[in-house]
Amino acid sequence: MTAAARQQVSAGRRAMLAKVHLAAKELGLADDARRDVLERIAGARSSADCTDDQLDAVLREFRRLGWTPSKAAPGKHPRARGARKPAPASHPVALKARAMWLSLWNLGVVRQGTETALEAFAARQLGVDRLQWADQAQGYRLIEALKAMAERAGWSQELSALVKPERRLWALKARLVQRQAEILGRPPLQLHDTTEADLDRLARELGPQVRAYKALCE
Repeated sequence: MTAAARQQVSAGRRAMLAKVHLAAKELGLADDARRDVLERIAGARSSADCTDDQLDAVLREFRRLGWTPSKAAPGKHPRARGARKPAPASHPVALKARAMWLSLWNLGVVRQGTETALEAFAARQLGVDRLQWADQAQGYRLIEALKAMAERAGWSQELSALVKPERRLWALKARLVQRQAEILGRPPLQLHDTTEADLDRLARELGPQVRAYKALCE
């Protein structure tokens, strides 16, 4: 192998190693959680000890856990020229469905938390190509399907016992975080004085840990 070829291979490997660390960081994985994924996929606790094929397998696993690699800037990829991505649906049902989808992703129920994944799920459930085109009755069916997934995962959606409507969203978010903690084997969290914004932050922080744990259990 020539010196130029060795340099090219070395540069390619450095890029893969950088992607592994970037993916773990963007998934919010702690160092131990990242090493657990490496060990499960490649049999090594350090990415430096992995072969290029093993690094590629680890990156595929991070994508399965929800990591989306950054795309090239518009105009630098042939398919990007002149292409316009449709705007996400913004009607009330779509907003609620999107919030539930992200919550289910942080609960490890769905494999991808992306808009594309939600659109694909809605298409299977409702028979429409775009969530934007769903009518009120179809939107209701979609929300009910998402609620059923949440119930099966141990995230209760029952709100009839709550007297104050303004506390219902807080209750759902608190139950989500408590269920995440339960999956991770942690004691019940003290959330009485926690704001909705804090609950959202906790759900996002615990989400990568829950997904990594569930992946280990598969």
